[in-house]
Order: sequence, then structure tokens, then C-alpha cells
Amino acid sequence: MLSERKAAILQAVVEGYISTSEPVGSNQVVRAAGLAVSSATVRAELGALEEAGFLVQPHTSAGRIPSDKGYRYFVDSIMEPATLGRSQERKVSSFFAAAQGELERMLRDTSAFLAQLTDYASVVVAPPIEVSRVRAIHVVRLAHDQAVIIVVHANAVIDKAMVTIDPDAGDDQLDAAAALVSASRIDERTLTPSSDAVVDDLAGRLLAAIEHPPAQAQAFVGGASSVAGIFDAVDKVQEVLVVLEKQYLVVSIIRDIIDRGLNVAIGSETGVEPLADCALVVAPVEVDGTVTGSIGLLGPTRMHYPEAVATVALVSKQLGRRLSEGPLS
Repeated sequence: MLSERKAAILQAVVEGYISTSEPVGSNQVVRAAGLAVSSATVRAELGALEEAGFLVQPHTSAGRIPSDKGYRYFVDSIMEPATLGRSQERKVSSFFAAAQGELERMLRDTSAFLAQLTDYASVVVAPPIEVSRVRAIHVVRLAHDQAVIIVVHANAVIDKAMVTIDPDAGDDQLDAAAALVSASRIDERTLTPSSDAVVDDLAGRLLAAIEHPPAQAQAFVGGASSVAGIFDAVDKVQEVLVVLEKQYLVVSIIRDIIDRGLNVAIGSETGVEPLADCALVVAPVEVDGTVTGSIGLLGPTRMHYPEAVATVALVSKQLGRRLSEGPLS
């Protein structure tokens, strides 16, 4: 643990660098931290923090900037939770109140909205269907030998398929078949036989019609163009964009961060070299108490962490609440 004075100095450097993107000098630290000590004392403390790996001095005559270790200490031990302004909260509430369309559109729109709200790149991840519970199954007869099965998963995915059915089957038998499928897990492919052979046959047909759900969670990226404003080097921008284009990689990075119990991954903590100068703020999305996806913000390591964490938390909560309301209209 850092002493109270060292922590105050580190905080001043982190917040100063986030605000200006310029190295922070001792005089600026004295003013920002409100310390009743001389600049010489602050310079000595800055040197000690640099020696301990919390700060870096880009040039001999320059001030200091935070290292990944410094940002991590700031996030874990110094940072106070931010409260979003009423304007931001109203924007989020209004967006989800007006959200409509299929799930894919909903998640794509959410990623674009989150990017616009923060000026960072954003990612919204939906889980593969086979890991979700089935919330409801509806079967609608379209013709004497044709029906459509509509499966509403717990992650709000709506799966539809056409089914050829026994033309002699009654509507009550269709309902019973749907109930049989509802009582099973779609990924387990098992049904409990009933006392009606027609119902069992219908249930098997319904289950077979939806037996090929997507195997990979889908990621929706918004605001990728904002990456160009994060870095001066064109090659660095291109490296980050390549990562964002690889859905499987983005999904695995966010999943790994959440599995490690983190809500912020800084620099090398992302586990991907092209993101060494980036930070990811993430949060799971829960529907009815079950984690069904996640969202994340990708920005520079000097991103405004308190605001980013608060924004991601609010959007993930509102997204989960909107999905829990059932099928999107």
C-alpha cells in the first residue's frame, strides 16, 4: 500500500495525464493534490513512485505519466465511483425505452449508442444459443401440414423454423408437443416420451427443426473509427482495428477478463499484444439473474476510468432489464 501522500501524488498524475495527455510535472501535482509540501518534496516522491514502477518519465526533462501498474493502483485503490450526470442517464433510459427490433439489431444499436455516448470503441457480446435456457416455445399451424416453431431463449434470442407436421394432428397435440420441447434443454436434445405417439413424433420434428444453433457467441462492435483518434501511429491504429475485426478474439478477451473477476483490464492485462496501449472496461449482462452476455469499452490506457466504469455498468443493467421484458417488438 502506498502512503497517503504518495497515493495523492499518483492520483494527481493519473488524473492530470488523463485530462491533458501531457506528462505531469511537480508544480502541477502540488496544485492538483493540494499538498502542503514543497515542489522539491513532490519531486522526490515522484522519483520514488517511478522507481517503484507506478510512474514513467518519457524524457529526462519531462514530467511523469502513469504506468500500467500506476493505473491499476488508481483503479483498485484510489478511484471513487463516478455518478453520471442526469443528461447521460436520461440518454441511456430513453435509448432503451425506444429500443425495438430483432435481438441482433438491438445489440448492434446498443454498441453504436455506447460508442457515441463515450467516444470509445464499444463491444456488445451475445452468448451462443446453446448455453441459454429456453424461456418459451410457441407453435403456430400455418397449413394442414405446416407449422412454424418459435423459440424464445433466456438470452432473448428468438429462433424460428418451419416444420412439416402430420396433417391429422390436432391443435391440442401440437400444444402438447411444444410443451414437451419446452420441458427439455435445446442443447441436450432429449425428450421425455408421452403416452401419445403422435405428440412424440411432433415433438421430435420440432426439436429437429432447431437443432443447429450458432456455435459461437457474436460480438457487435461500435465506434471502431474512434480508434483512429486514440493513437498517433497509423500502424498501431491498424493493429487495434484488426483485433476488433476478429469476433472470436474479442469474445474470448472479454470473457477472460470477466472470468478473472476484473471489470477493468489495463495494457498487458488484456493478454493481447496489439492492445498493450489500451484498456478494456467490461461488465456482464444479466437476464433474470443469469449472465447472458457482456459489454465492453475499449480506449487508451489513459481513459477516464470512473466515468467508463459507471457508463458500462448502467448500460449493461439497462440492456439486461430490456431483454428480460421478453421478445423485442
